[in-house]
Amino acid sequence: MNFNSEDEFYLSAIAICIVLKKRKPKIKWCKDWLLKRSRLSHINLIKELTLEPTDWRNYMRMDEPTYFKLLELVTPLIQKKNTNMREAISPHERLSATLRFLASGMSYEELKFPTLISPQRLGVIIPDTCKAILFALKDYMKMPESISDWKEIARKFEERWQFPNCLGSVDGKHCRIIPPNGSGSFYYNYKGFHSIVLMACANADYEFIWCEVGVNGRVSDGGAIKQTQFYKKLVSNNLNIPSKEKCQNSSEPLSYVFVGDEAFALRPDFLKPFARNSLTTERKIFNYRLSRARRLIENIFGIMSNRFRIFHTSINLRIDRIDLVVLTCCILHNFLRKSDSPYNRSDLFDIDDTTIDDVLPATAFTALEARSGNTSNDAKLVRDSYVRYFNGEGSVSWQNAQIN
Repeated sequence: MNFNSEDEFYLSAIAICIVLKKRKPKIKWCKDWLLKRSRLSHINLIKELTLEPTDWRNYMRMDEPTYFKLLELVTPLIQKKNTNMREAISPHERLSATLRFLASGMSYEELKFPTLISPQRLGVIIPDTCKAILFALKDYMKMPESISDWKEIARKFEERWQFPNCLGSVDGKHCRIIPPNGSGSFYYNYKGFHSIVLMACANADYEFIWCEVGVNGRVSDGGAIKQTQFYKKLVSNNLNIPSKEKCQNSSEPLSYVFVGDEAFALRPDFLKPFARNSLTTERKIFNYRLSRARRLIENIFGIMSNRFRIFHTSINLRIDRIDLVVLTCCILHNFLRKSDSPYNRSDLFDIDDTTIDDVLPATAFTALEARSGNTSNDAKLVRDSYVRYFNGEGSVSWQNAQIN
């Protein structure tokens, strides 16, 4: 730079100093208090909770041995390497943050305080950990593939709930969400809030054997199930379902069926209750017997929602990540059913009362009603065969008292 005089040089220098003085200071890459994670985060609280098993379960939503079993399974999938810039967030911190997110329903902005992990980083960690959980626990939720597997499910339904040849209880759950911008009423359901639909099927052990999620809340359960891979395989006869056969004491063969509520369509392989305007004593008994098998799935939804309180909030994530979170809770439910004894408290489930030869529901029994509609004659014949069975050789001593 050439200057014509000494004054021009000094004026230029002064101008440069003024510009430099007005420059904003560099922004820190991380807040100071977030850098104190090893000292201030909830990881230290978790260490103290090992002395209080009840408080540990309340905080982590599972007992200590189950948590560390899960941590061992997911660690190879979420372990990160340290760099010259910073120390990696450990698998223990990642899993505990994810479980607290599912258990509490806190937003990322709220969760940063107990975890001392920035909301931006949590937005990466939690979806990644959910994917790892789904992969590590994939064997805990499987659709039966063989006829013998289906018959084992049916055997337990008959043994525990006196409903023969039942392959599973099916229902849908509306998961409350914050809708995406510009979606209008696309996710707005008949209950008065925005949601996506979780469709699921349960076996007699209160475990999911199939879950699919993602249909918008405007669609009814009956419409949502038609968009699932499960239903497509069902109508195309690709589920390898056993052929109809006689059960114990039956005089005629009964079809193997799934059971659901009034929202679903009646099919030869899918039974629902009779509508109120067509009820007789025999059909009331059928509705009651069907409800004993069907309400298992409602029990599961209730148990899972109370364990993972995120279902009590409006989930504020991208739709694909909401699907991921919901499915993670479903597979964790199955994992806890097999691994965590406090999760299996008897008061959370329908239980047999041998004094009255009946079952006491975990939730009050509500008589099922169905809307009439167009159904095939084959479907009606299958349901009528169950009506005859429940009012004949398959009757139980206490069923009449339950419908009066």
